[in-house]
Amino acid sequence: MADERPLLPDYGGACITNIVPALLEPGQPWPAWFPAAAEDADQVVLLVLDGLGWNQLEARRRFAPTISTLEGGSITTVAPSTTAAALTSITTGLAPGAHGVVGYRMDVDGNVLNVLRWQASGRDARASIPPDKVQVNEPFAGQRPPVVTRAEFRGTGFTQAHLDRTRIAGWRVTSTLVTEVGRLLRRGEPFVYAYYEGIDKVAHEYGLGEYYDAELRSADRIVADILEQLPAGAVLVVTSDHGQVDVGPRIITPAPEVMAHVDLQSGEGRFRWLHARPGHARHLLEAAAAHHSDTGWVVSLDQVVDEHWLGPVVTDQARRMLGDVALVAREPVSYNDPADSGPFELIARHGSVTADEMLVPLLVGHG
Repeated sequence: MADERPLLPDYGGACITNIVPALLEPGQPWPAWFPAAAEDADQVVLLVLDGLGWNQLEARRRFAPTISTLEGGSITTVAPSTTAAALTSITTGLAPGAHGVVGYRMDVDGNVLNVLRWQASGRDARASIPPDKVQVNEPFAGQRPPVVTRAEFRGTGFTQAHLDRTRIAGWRVTSTLVTEVGRLLRRGEPFVYAYYEGIDKVAHEYGLGEYYDAELRSADRIVADILEQLPAGAVLVVTSDHGQVDVGPRIITPAPEVMAHVDLQSGEGRFRWLHARPGHARHLLEAAAAHHSDTGWVVSLDQVVDEHWLGPVVTDQARRMLGDVALVAREPVSYNDPADSGPFELIARHGSVTADEMLVPLLVGHG
């Protein structure tokens, strides 16, 4: 059964926005929702397993024996529950409305920017839409920790936007991810950030079946191998950016009566922003509610801002990137935008504010 009410982020408490501040900004009381094992650690590895939702993990504990031994529980991600917004929130400690990366595809002065590819109209947009103008906040509380991520991500627009001025240690296969983490710990680095995207990629292409289960086993081995690298006094913190919903072929094209009021679309399939033609915002909201409330939450821009979906602060720049009406999937469906396409049809998706997408793990382990 679909969630009746949206599960909004706990921006004031157990949320991914507050992980890095707890670890790198001492002086505040240790949060009760953060496993105590990390409080006095000499060294910390923060590993983000992209796409590992808490509900998916809970249903598959048998495939993740190492992860299942770690201390902790679930916290919320941000809205929209998507990689671009969530990873930027993890690294900056800010909600999307404050840091400005408000989704996977954003309207930047009339150009729809694909944030992960940093492309507009299919072309590299690093010159026309500079990443450091879109996202101006320093990651990791102004520190410059080493970041262990895929080597090919080095220098991309999104990396510049959410990992600017960090020290990239690139990996090409998972054994080198683990080796880089161990090398940095032996060098005495107090904080290491590591990122692995395999679970998300498999879920998108294959859904939440046997391929997902096999990939979870592989990710569990990565966790086990990193734990073996930890010296005395070090801990591994494991979290994620979002969960997943198996959507499959359940793709809904917004009704013609809705599209008659639409200038362009942004966002993603499960958190689709509709940008109204001039003077059509009210008519767009009414039409969208009439045709799509059976499968999703139909919310206005004002409601999203007033209810703090994107955080307690939404900057003027961030607000300009948002549409007038959002179709936020409640059922396991996706809202189609022909301009939002990739190399294959996505089977599992995310972005909405259901529990399957919003709840992610926060777990801590020792070597």
